[in-house]
Amino acid sequence: MKKRVNLILSIAIMVIFLITACSSSVNTPSDLVGNNVESPAIETRVTDLVDEDEVSTDNDVEDPGMDAMADEVGDTQVPVKDTPAWFDIPMVDVRTGQSFTINDQQGKVVLVETLAMWCSSCLKQQKEVKVLHERLSGEESFISIGLDIDINEEAQDLKTYTENNQFDWLYVISPVEVAREISDLYGAQFLNPPSTPILVIDKSGEVHLMPFGIKTADELYDFVAPFLYQ
Repeated sequence: MKKRVNLILSIAIMVIFLITACSSSVNTPSDLVGNNVESPAIETRVTDLVDEDEVSTDNDVEDPGMDAMADEVGDTQVPVKDTPAWFDIPMVDVRTGQSFTINDQQGKVVLVETLAMWCSSCLKQQKEVKVLHERLSGEESFISIGLDIDINEEAQDLKTYTENNQFDWLYVISPVEVAREISDLYGAQFLNPPSTPILVIDKSGEVHLMPFGIKTADELYDFVAPFLYQ
């Protein structure tokens, strides 16, 4: 009887063991393995972070730095070209008594000759300037200024000098400040009348220096014409 009970127990244990082994060998469904697992939580998180209405391409990106740079460029003022200080110093025409400045002649070509009444070379040069004026008769955009830089000469004497020689353009006794700045800017030789210094101011206010020595009317014309007719 006892042997029979042991046999039944042994069979029962074996059956239980077999049932347990079969249960542990059941395969895991493929949709729960590795990369095939889909997590609703992850999908929801991505949807929350990306709003299609707010997505923009590279071309749509606005750079605040570029906007600031554009504003800065837009506010930049083009600097006005400075003119020499002597352009704004009043001078008096001895022939008419009228005051003027170089800046008053804006848009004109201005020939300036520094001179003295005692200078024979200056007189020869002014006669060539006179011929130039005759050639440019009626050209309203051209004027000449005889600038007497001798501080010992007087306006009334200079007026008589122009009348005697029939020089009918602007003549002035140079203010000290004008003579000084011309020397500083263009050289001390411009205060040496026998070298017959001449400079030409074009319509935009640029100063052009002519060679020293007496210039013929033709040479003067060839120099000023490009500024008149460019």
